[in-house]
Amino acid sequence: MCRQVFGFRLAMIALAAPAALLNAHPGLGTRLVGAAVVVTFMVSYALFRDWERFGPLLLRHPTLLAADTLFAALLLFSAGPDTTLAYVSVCTPLLAGIAYSWRGAAVFASLQSLILLLAQATLPHSHTTPADTLLLPGFCVITGAVGSTLRNLLLRFGTATQALTAMRARLAVTEAIGEERARLAREMHDSVAKTLHGVALAAEGLATSAAAPTPDPALLKRQAEIVARAARRAATESRELLTDLRRDHPATTDVLEELAVRAREFGARTELRTTYRPPAAPHPALPVPPPVARQLLTITEEAMENAHRHARATRLDVRAEIEDGLLRISVHDDGRGLPQGTTLDELRRAGHFGLVGMVERAASAGARLHIGEGPHAKGTEVRLELPLPPPRAAR
Repeated sequence: MCRQVFGFRLAMIALAAPAALLNAHPGLGTRLVGAAVVVTFMVSYALFRDWERFGPLLLRHPTLLAADTLFAALLLFSAGPDTTLAYVSVCTPLLAGIAYSWRGAAVFASLQSLILLLAQATLPHSHTTPADTLLLPGFCVITGAVGSTLRNLLLRFGTATQALTAMRARLAVTEAIGEERARLAREMHDSVAKTLHGVALAAEGLATSAAAPTPDPALLKRQAEIVARAARRAATESRELLTDLRRDHPATTDVLEELAVRAREFGARTELRTTYRPPAAPHPALPVPPPVARQLLTITEEAMENAHRHARATRLDVRAEIEDGLLRISVHDDGRGLPQGTTLDELRRAGHFGLVGMVERAASAGARLHIGEGPHAKGTEVRLELPLPPPRAAR
C-alpha cells in the first residue's frame, strides 16, 4: 500500500514540477526549487520501485519522511497550494499513519497542516474564505486517521492470516497422520497379516498331523518347513514395512514385467492355475513411478489372494491392455463371486478391509477400480484403469 501511495506522489510531483520551476525566483530560488524537485522525485521513485529494499529504512527512521516533507514544502511554497502538490501534502499524513501508527499520523498531519496554512498565508489569494483555508489541513487530518485505521486493519488481517496458516498446517499434519495410519493399515493387511494367517493355518495342520495315531515323519517335516518359511516371510515383510520410507527406490518400474513375474510366482506358490496375458500388440517397456507401480501391483496381488482364499476359484486370468491412453489390468476368477448388495461400508463395519484397501490404493495412485462380474457370466473381475501420460515426441 505504501508503494502505491508513493506511485501516486510520483505522478503528482511530475505534474506540478513545471509550475514550481516557473514560479520560482531566478537564480538561487530556481536552483533550490530544482533541487527540491529532483530530491522528492527520486525519493518517491526509489521507494515506489524498490520498496522491499528502502521501505524498512523509512519505517525505522521517521526523520527521513520529515526531511522529504520539508523538500515538498519548498515546492509547495513555490508552485502554490492550488496545484497538484496539494495532493502530495495530503499523502504525507496517510503514509505516516500506515507506517508509524496514530502517533506518527498525528505528528505529520499537524506538521503538514501547519505548512499548508503558512503557504496559504504567505502567498496572495483572492476570495479565500476560512472554509477554503481549512479545507486542505482538514484533509490532512482525515488522511492521517485513514492511514492509522488502514494500518490496524492490515495488522489484524496479518494476524488472522497467520492464525489461518497455522490452522491449515495443523490440519495438514492431522490429515497426513491419518493417511499414514491408513497406509500402514493397508500394508499390514496386505502383507504381514496375511502371512501370519498362513502361519496359523500351517501350524494347525502341523498340530493335526502330529496328533495322528501314526504320524508321518516326512509329512511333519514338510509342514514344519512350511511354517518356518511362512514365519521368515512374515519377518521379512515386517522389516520391509518398517524400512519402507528409507529404502532407495529406482526411478521407474516396468509394471508389465513385474506383473508377469508376480502372476507366475503366485501360481507356483498356491498351485492355482494362473494365466497372464500381456498386451496383444508389441509394446515398449512401461515405466511408471515406484509408488504408483507398487499400488497397482499390490492391488493385483490382493485380487489374486482374494480369489484363492475366498472365491473357491480353480483358475485365474490376469490380463494387461494398453488402449486409448489407459493401462488396464484385470484379474478374473471363476469362483462364486461377491454376495449381492455388497458395499464398502458393510465390509468396513464387518472388519473386512481387503476391498476397502484396494479402493484406497487405487485412489492414491490416480487409477479407477471396478469390481464386479465384468463381461463374464461367472466369478468376479477386478479391473484397474490408470491414465498414462502422452508419449514424448521424438527429437
